[in-house]
Amino acid sequence: MYRNMHRKPWQSAHFIYNEVLKLKDEGMAQTIAEVGVLDPVWNKVVTEAQFALEKEPLLGAMIHSSILHHSSLEQALSYRIALKLASPEMPEQILREISDHAIEKGYIGDFSRADLVAVRERDPACHNLTQPLLFFKGFQAIQAYRVGHFLWISGRKDLSYFFQSRISEVFGIDIHPAALIGKGIMIDHAHSIVIGETAVVGNNVSMLHSVTLGGTGKQDDNRHPKIGDGVLIGAGAKVLGNIKVGHCSRIAAGSVVLHEVPPCKTVAGVPAKIVGTAGCDQPSVMMDQILG
Repeated sequence: MYRNMHRKPWQSAHFIYNEVLKLKDEGMAQTIAEVGVLDPVWNKVVTEAQFALEKEPLLGAMIHSSILHHSSLEQALSYRIALKLASPEMPEQILREISDHAIEKGYIGDFSRADLVAVRERDPACHNLTQPLLFFKGFQAIQAYRVGHFLWISGRKDLSYFFQSRISEVFGIDIHPAALIGKGIMIDHAHSIVIGETAVVGNNVSMLHSVTLGGTGKQDDNRHPKIGDGVLIGAGAKVLGNIKVGHCSRIAAGSVVLHEVPPCKTVAGVPAKIVGTAGCDQPSVMMDQILG
């Protein structure tokens, strides 16, 4: 996946983390606490946070409360989600308990690590792993959605709607808690994103601001797009209806996609038409949006 990219120092951590996930899949890993020394993503976050604290002491309270006070990425995520979504209707303490439970029982920790590395890898404006955790609303909104999705599949739909509402209010991103979103997701700029109830987004997908994965009417059925793995969706693109967008394809900025997109193709225009191949093996990683 990364063979065409120049290796950067932090990518070795990504490799080690993938090896840890393999161990977990084989039933050989211990709990998160026990493998803390083998969690290069979290260790990298802590190291970068300490460096940031030295450079900018005025951010000391934020860095300590959000990162250095915690012993794992899971704890830090739970704190950030609760802090961001708290309101007079739902205090931070209750949101923290909800988030702790969802992250402890679900898959969120593993997926969040993949998301964090994806943002660092693909966004040229991201220079370390602490930036998405502290400042990037696209990353934070996706993690909050994951808590809402856990609530949805756990049968707590009213509470999941509360999460959807607060995510929309705070981050300007509207993701239905029933939507299925994979790991390794990067949403750049993350303004005015809409992902509908029956939408599916595969692994290692990148999208830019003002993307809509919507329906084409008011029917109450499977009505939203199915985005394959490794897809790049350009700024302002609209993908409408229960259509498939094949893996490793590319949707040009401002396009309106109304029909199925084959794998490894580029579509552009209103309505979108195939204009060529995807241009590379992994468009969502390379982030090349130049047609031709």
